[in-house]
Amino acid sequence: MYRGREGQWAFVLHRLTGVGLALYLLLHVIDISLVMFGPEGPFNAFLAFYHQWPFRVGLILIMAAVVYHAFNGIRIILMDFTDWGVKYQGALWYGAMGLTAIVGIPVLIKVVPEILGIA
Repeated sequence: MYRGREGQWAFVLHRLTGVGLALYLLLHVIDISLVMFGPEGPFNAFLAFYHQWPFRVGLILIMAAVVYHAFNGIRIILMDFTDWGVKYQGALWYGAMGLTAIVGIPVLIKVVPEILGIA
């Protein structure tokens, strides 16, 4: 019977953050490649488009995804290359989530006002 424990949540969140980061990278490469069309080309239009609030919120989510994906990746490495990793995978996941909060909250406190134009 499916129970949805820590390992399943870690798997789902790792895949979602990975796909989100890959899509952001693709969008970033396309955006930067528009510079070659000159200053009056589509690059400035895209910059204006990206300054709307949904993209600003998306930037905050991307930062959170980077932090979680990194710490969960370390968790996966520990599970793969140690004898004790699988035994303590639940505790490692809670540790990854805790480290994500410890690192992510100060970053968000600094960056959110700037992104949302409050600062």
